[in-house]
Amino acid sequence: MALSLTPSLQDLLVSSLMILLVLLYIAYWRSKYQSLFPVDWPIVGLLPTLVANLHRLHDKITEYLAASGHSFTGNGPAASNMRLFVTCDPDNVRHIFTTNHDNYPKGHEFAEIFDIMAGAFFTMDGELYRRQRAKTHSILSDPRMVASMASSCVDKVRDGLLPLLTSMASTRTPFELQDLATRLMFDVTAMPVFGVDPGRLSPDMPSMHASAAMDTIMEVALFRHTMPMSCWKAMRRLKIGPERKLAAAHAALDVFVSEMMEKARKQEAAPSSMSMDVLSSYINDPEYVGLLHSILITYMVAGRDTVGTTLPWFFYNLAMNPRVVSGIREELAHNIATSTCNGDGVPMMFSPEDTKSLVYLHAALFETLRLYPPGWIERKTVVADDVMPSGHEVRAGDAVLISIYSMGRMESLWGEDCRVYRPERWLYDSRGGRKMRHVPSHKFLSFNSGPRMCPGKNIAVMQMKIIAAAVVWNFDLEVVEGQAVVPKLSCLLQMKNGVMVKVKKRAV
Repeated sequence: MALSLTPSLQDLLVSSLMILLVLLYIAYWRSKYQSLFPVDWPIVGLLPTLVANLHRLHDKITEYLAASGHSFTGNGPAASNMRLFVTCDPDNVRHIFTTNHDNYPKGHEFAEIFDIMAGAFFTMDGELYRRQRAKTHSILSDPRMVASMASSCVDKVRDGLLPLLTSMASTRTPFELQDLATRLMFDVTAMPVFGVDPGRLSPDMPSMHASAAMDTIMEVALFRHTMPMSCWKAMRRLKIGPERKLAAAHAALDVFVSEMMEKARKQEAAPSSMSMDVLSSYINDPEYVGLLHSILITYMVAGRDTVGTTLPWFFYNLAMNPRVVSGIREELAHNIATSTCNGDGVPMMFSPEDTKSLVYLHAALFETLRLYPPGWIERKTVVADDVMPSGHEVRAGDAVLISIYSMGRMESLWGEDCRVYRPERWLYDSRGGRKMRHVPSHKFLSFNSGPRMCPGKNIAVMQMKIIAAAVVWNFDLEVVEGQAVVPKLSCLLQMKNGVMVKVKKRAV
């Protein structure tokens, strides 16, 4: 018997076939040109695009921004009412961070994302932020604090890092560089924060529960940034997924802070009028009762993460660019007369004064920060409807994401060689020799910009120079072959699996 179709069924089949063909064409077109523009799907918004590109999120966002003229908009799932404006346009950045900064606070959701630091300056806005920033600036600009941070860095490099590298050089045993840098900066930061050395950089490599907890906070924070708040809050209530891991990280950090405060209390019997630590600056201040843990964790995160995240990328890039190593050593050679050498075979140290004038080393560090900014993405909230210099309209409640990583990789900003590690781009020749070229903070955002410019910038640069000079002068680093060195999914631009290296002592 012949199969007969009613007109309505025929229409349905034809319509379904046409829809299928259209969908297949759209899928083909998007797969062919998927690197050009992000797909803002009906109902689910940017979520599928985000999930499909998690394996290379940083570079995918960069591709989208390059193709869209440095800015694009999108939406979260329909039920979330989440609207996004993503940019790396320096004019937009200046507008957001400086010209109209009051309209772009971090916002309530940002404080909830980083809830373990709630109440501290990192998460605050408005007058509360300004008061805390003033206190932070007062502490970090105090000559005693600057001296304390400098001496803790010099002592830890001389007595901890250099002996460890010397031992590893004698056996040529491969080691994971990011772990070593993190241990170093964990100690270097904790010493002026608490006045106590936690001793994580030592030959027996003790456990790093608190430092691992800090990493977890930054990893889960990226998850929270990209998910509707209702979603991750439900997961937090149910203690499932990343939120379960985060709860354990919070507990570990609280234990660490309590232990360090107790050690500091026991050490108070012999205070020094010439030294200073962050804890003693807050502990008797009634304004910060109940906020002390949040504030101390914030100082630890700020101190450890900027330098601890930058150094592995710095040394990795030096290993890939031997000519830059030669340039740094040539510059260091002019400072040997005032450097510290304790005898034959003992690694040489360079003081803060020795490294202050090292412009090529400075340029090499800033080139690393351009390509690998520690905090690679910034988030702001829109208070009132506004129009960006790029012409994009944003509405009250929108989330604004600034990709600092992408900004350093835009040809229109840094030239066709924007992905090349080239410190010389930061330098210019003058009668007095090479000098650092001024690049405005809205184009080079690694230390933030405007009223929220990082108050510890000079200290971080000083620490990086001390560490880099000592390692580059005394050792050759060789990256073990066969590794994929890529960023992990985190608010920090850490390496996903670290980087294995070998070290050899230089004959100098």
